[in-house]
Amino acid sequence: MTSAISFDTHSERQTIRRRIKNSVKNTCSAKTVKKRLPIIQWLPKYNGTLLIQDIIAGITVGLTAIPQGIAYAVVAGLSPEYGLYSGLMGGFVYLFFGSCKDITVGPTAVLSTMTAKYVANYSADFAVLAAFLTGVVSFAMGILNLGFLVEFISMPVISGFTTSAAMQIAAAQLKSLFGLSGSSGNFFAESIYNFVRNIKTAKLWDPVLGFSTILILIILKKLGSGCGRNDNLKKQLRWFASLARNAIVVLLGIIIAYVLKVTTFSEPLILIGDIGSGLPKVQPPPFSTVVRNETYSFGDMTRTMGPESIVLPLVAILESVAIAKAFSGGVRVDATQEMIALGLCNMVGSFVRSMPVTGSFTRTALNHASGVQTPAGGIFTGLLIILALSLLTSTFYYIPKASLAGLIITAMFSMIDYTIFPRLWKGSKKELFVITTTILVCLCVGLEYGIVTGIVVDAVMLLYSTARPFLYVETITGEKGDLIILPLPDKLSYCAAEYVRSTILKASQTVVMDSIIVIDGINLKHMDSTVASNLVSVVKDIEKKTCKVIFLNFNTDMKDMCLDLNPKFINKFVMASNAIDVLDVSTRNA
Repeated sequence: MTSAISFDTHSERQTIRRRIKNSVKNTCSAKTVKKRLPIIQWLPKYNGTLLIQDIIAGITVGLTAIPQGIAYAVVAGLSPEYGLYSGLMGGFVYLFFGSCKDITVGPTAVLSTMTAKYVANYSADFAVLAAFLTGVVSFAMGILNLGFLVEFISMPVISGFTTSAAMQIAAAQLKSLFGLSGSSGNFFAESIYNFVRNIKTAKLWDPVLGFSTILILIILKKLGSGCGRNDNLKKQLRWFASLARNAIVVLLGIIIAYVLKVTTFSEPLILIGDIGSGLPKVQPPPFSTVVRNETYSFGDMTRTMGPESIVLPLVAILESVAIAKAFSGGVRVDATQEMIALGLCNMVGSFVRSMPVTGSFTRTALNHASGVQTPAGGIFTGLLIILALSLLTSTFYYIPKASLAGLIITAMFSMIDYTIFPRLWKGSKKELFVITTTILVCLCVGLEYGIVTGIVVDAVMLLYSTARPFLYVETITGEKGDLIILPLPDKLSYCAAEYVRSTILKASQTVVMDSIIVIDGINLKHMDSTVASNLVSVVKDIEKKTCKVIFLNFNTDMKDMCLDLNPKFINKFVMASNAIDVLDVSTRNA
């Protein structure tokens, strides 16, 4: 006996050692290194032609990344230069670890909005720390292969979240669009309330410029429709003007503001104002800070950010992976690698005062349309941002806030999925309830609470459908007696056990004596012990009424689970080609 135990222990140790050895071997293998450093796969094939295409795409994206970065910093309540800091490191880090050539990593409207409350209530240090923590969580989830968690967020929840985020962001820009005084933030409590309360303080030229910006952006977008980089010169110019439309409207705004300043010696438009010049100092993210003469330690900062801050990395991962899938061209996306890359982009970015970043759909689509060939295009976007920080910050002083507001509001149009509501109304009222609930909570309480509420509502509905599977009772009248047939679904869990039991009992109450109740298990592939126990116990209850119960076409595993509870039931399990044959089998068994 002792030797057997020793042998088993030795065998288990050998198995553990072998598994550890294989795990280390696989981790250090050339295949794994290539998988985790995608640059190794494409760099040997890189040439001058690819370089030129990447330069063109990188510069084109940079012309959009600069005004968008400034705009999203304003959305987050940060000084405009933080938007440029946030676009610095993404391209350089993603060059080595990114697996999708089209993705551009930088600040986005949704993450900026979710970061805004930390900045408004405390300081910019909280935004930088949020970037670091977002990176740590994303990287850890990638290393631990936890990407499957994103799959628990359904399309209605995602659509409801992005729709409400777009509405909240657009509403927050009404203040800048009309040149109003007051604050902006939460959709109803701040943005809409402030707009209605202070509409009488609206200026003349800010809304004129803001609505003109929206109109020009729409026209320029349509101007590039049907044009490409391989068309004739005229169409190429239209295509490029369409791609660079964000930069064009901001440049027009700068020119108008500067001319008004020089000619009238006044500033009739509300401007961005002074922007910190030069590159940010490379330093660790702030693990402590001082806000209104009160010192916050790292623990204080994380407690202040609260448990809802965990939504930030989830949203970042969701955006990045979704964009990677959209531009993968049918190729399988390595979600784990994308999470690792995104985590490193945020962690490294936090060392240069970046706010949380993720893949940007607008800039990724622009990158794809510009013909980018490898992740190296991000380098040239980063270099253009460095150039802007070094030389152009004095020019950015003249950017009108109304121009940025118009740019942001126009970008929000594409975030709203207008078609999903009539589609769900026709096809799935339950999912329509989920998306409506998500939107209402997001707008009334907060984006992070809205997405969590949507996930919870979805989970409750999923649990309810599991606990209340579709069961129907069929009655067949035959020459040798009546059959009450109750087909079971393919899977039954413990939460459905009592429901199945009550359904069978209810069916038995409607039959006459000497009837046969057939529990059809031909589709049943899985059930747990609670369900098996209830099936066995319900037979005893029914047969007290002189009704006979037959288990039809149960597979071996399901049959054995029931027989382990009551071996005497072996004669109740029958195999038959159809329900009518049960009468013959039952008669012979009798």
